[in-house]
Amino acid sequence: MPNLYDFTIKKQDGSDYSLSDLKGKVVLIVNTATGCGLTPQYDGLQKIYDTYKDKGLEILDLPCNQFMGQAPGTAEEINSFCTLNYQTTFPRFAKIKVNGKDAEPLYTWLKEEKKGPLGKKIEWNFAKFLIDHEGHVVERFSSKTEPEKMIADIEGLL
Repeated sequence: MPNLYDFTIKKQDGSDYSLSDLKGKVVLIVNTATGCGLTPQYDGLQKIYDTYKDKGLEILDLPCNQFMGQAPGTAEEINSFCTLNYQTTFPRFAKIKVNGKDAEPLYTWLKEEKKGPLGKKIEWNFAKFLIDHEGHVVERFSSKTEPEKMIADIEGLL
């Protein structure tokens, strides 16, 4: 049965990043967009990262332009936007697709593990998956779930 550590995703520069490097960490995976009404969630995500990164939490930011083109621009433009407007420091990866035949394999697995309001589809930007320190999906949060509402679940895994 696969777990998080079986997947590799692309860094922004196109090189591979093996998620097995995250063994032993609690991981929050988020499909993001810079031009979305939910983009201010970056503030809450950064606060959570600042509070828990030294306790074993990692947040993975995977930009996705599938929802009304709300993640336009190059990797550099997205980085500049997030750094300037939200001072994000958690790792950001290459832009991906989360739904459809070209969906990132990681997201195909995540959606199989925890279905959401639309079943196996990601409903919008800022859907969140919480992974335990053994690489298993333990929770899926909707796009509308404010990051602060996830703190008890995160603390329970750390």
